[in-house]
Amino acid sequence: MTFNFDLPVNRENTNSVKFDGRQHYFGTADVSPLWVADMDFAVPECVTRVLQQRLDHPIFGYSLYPESLYQATIDWFARRHQWHIEREWIVMAPGVVPSLFAAVHAFAREGEGVIVQSPVYFPFFSAVTTNNRKLLNNPLREINGRYEIDFDHLEICAQQGARLLMLCTPHNPVGRVWSVDELNQVLAIARRYNLTILSDDIHCDLVYPDSTHTMLGRLAQPGDKIVTTIAPNKTFNIPGLGLSALVIPDKIQRDAMKKIFETLHVGNSNPFSIAAYEAAYRGGEAWLDALLQYLKATRDFATEFIARQLPRIKMTKPEATYLLWLDCRELGFNDAALRDFFIHECKLGLSPGVVFGDGGSGFMRMNIGTTRQSIENALTRIKIHMK
Repeated sequence: MTFNFDLPVNRENTNSVKFDGRQHYFGTADVSPLWVADMDFAVPECVTRVLQQRLDHPIFGYSLYPESLYQATIDWFARRHQWHIEREWIVMAPGVVPSLFAAVHAFAREGEGVIVQSPVYFPFFSAVTTNNRKLLNNPLREINGRYEIDFDHLEICAQQGARLLMLCTPHNPVGRVWSVDELNQVLAIARRYNLTILSDDIHCDLVYPDSTHTMLGRLAQPGDKIVTTIAPNKTFNIPGLGLSALVIPDKIQRDAMKKIFETLHVGNSNPFSIAAYEAAYRGGEAWLDALLQYLKATRDFATEFIARQLPRIKMTKPEATYLLWLDCRELGFNDAALRDFFIHECKLGLSPGVVFGDGGSGFMRMNIGTTRQSIENALTRIKIHMK
């Protein structure tokens, strides 16, 4: 099968946050949107086909999660990640971000500590602070553009009454794929201090061929308390459909999460989300393999362009995700001026690094999940206006 990821798709006037939200977010619609983490590629045909088939039935009533949905999840992770999930471990969820908030409620009381590792996807912070838990930041260490976990500081955080560690793996925005050794060190600290780990693996399928992602749950031992978030949403470009899953081997932890969802009455989903979720995991593999090759070529193109033609911007190749973490500190702007430079000079809508917490100042996050021509145009604009 062949897939044309170079084919532009017009997303304007579809109530798209990424496109139709530009005026609100940037103060102008005259920017190329390279911010929100969804892609500009048509979803796999297997997904659109099953949605059309479901649409042909004229009633959209309350829907059950069929056993085939769970089996599709089990089969996908066994095949793609060599992780063997038991049926009873799976809890369907209304999305990964709601799951972050639910985990904070389930595993930490008000005033108790929750560890996050900045710079990181900003709902990690709000899940803690808006629910009156104590935010314990374990900043990643940047060493020559490569990010590492500061394990000594992580242990200090754990000693401060932490109950929950929220781990982003692969990491958004820095693009790291944590090694088996790093993950085992995280697990060792969690065991010493009786921490629950919320392992956000939503980008686990978007790993480049030159890296290998290991699901934290694969390394677990009896007694480990791990809640893993998974979803086809980022992988197959269906984040607007929302449905995700949690994999929770420990029954006590599983029941705690179920109780939070029941308290909020968010257990139901819509029939289209269910159909798309299963179809993607059952029929989207060839599309994903082609997508990863396309994204790798775009990543490599952008890396070389930036190194050769934008020497004051530094970037380390991401090992996963379709997000570039651009170090713009040598441009000499403060964060407000940096954002204005990209919006008003370059006509580009990127995500400011400061929204990702400590360590984000002076950075911008660029979404390359679009046509390569769009990325070339964007980088050329930066080159022109940096002179």
